[in-house]
Amino acid sequence: MVSPALSSRTSTHHRIPESSTDAELVRRIGVGDRDAYALLYRRTHPLVFRRVLAIVRDHDYAEETCHDVYLQVWCSAAGFDEHRGSVVTWLRTLAHRKAVDRVRRERAASDRDQAWAAGDYGPPADHVAEEVLRRHEYRCVRTGLAALTPLQRESVLLAYYHDLTYPQVAEHLGVGLPAVKSRIRAGLAQLALALSAAV
Repeated sequence: MVSPALSSRTSTHHRIPESSTDAELVRRIGVGDRDAYALLYRRTHPLVFRRVLAIVRDHDYAEETCHDVYLQVWCSAAGFDEHRGSVVTWLRTLAHRKAVDRVRRERAASDRDQAWAAGDYGPPADHVAEEVLRRHEYRCVRTGLAALTPLQRESVLLAYYHDLTYPQVAEHLGVGLPAVKSRIRAGLAQLALALSAAV
């Protein structure tokens, strides 16, 4: 894992001793030492990943959240105070916070999607009204779909019109499950706007 932020920081070109303590590595990271960062990542990633996975319970989300944790390490290493706790404790705290934040974001997004999907569309009074309503909703959905990006549109169509599960959509498109979930969530939000605007 190499954070994009690393390209803007100072790099050292000497080998960091494997015997360096975690605190020494964090101090070096604080002044932009990429070698120290890489060594700390290799040394601690399994522990951080297990901590995150225990909370988010999704392998792809855990990997993304670990990336966030180590980006935070890179950005805030200069402010680390080893007198307030060990590096491992610091990493566990970061991992816990980032994982909880991720779960809250996903839960909030899921609640919004379910609230939209559970909207009350009362039964039409007769067949003519039913057909008019069906055609109107069809036009609204087509308009909403046209406003999506091609990737969002394809993901939504596969999930909701071809009855594929999210993992099946991800496999079909050859992308990660988090990316599919994000595309579908954004696509559904756009469709909801189109439908509400047309009412």
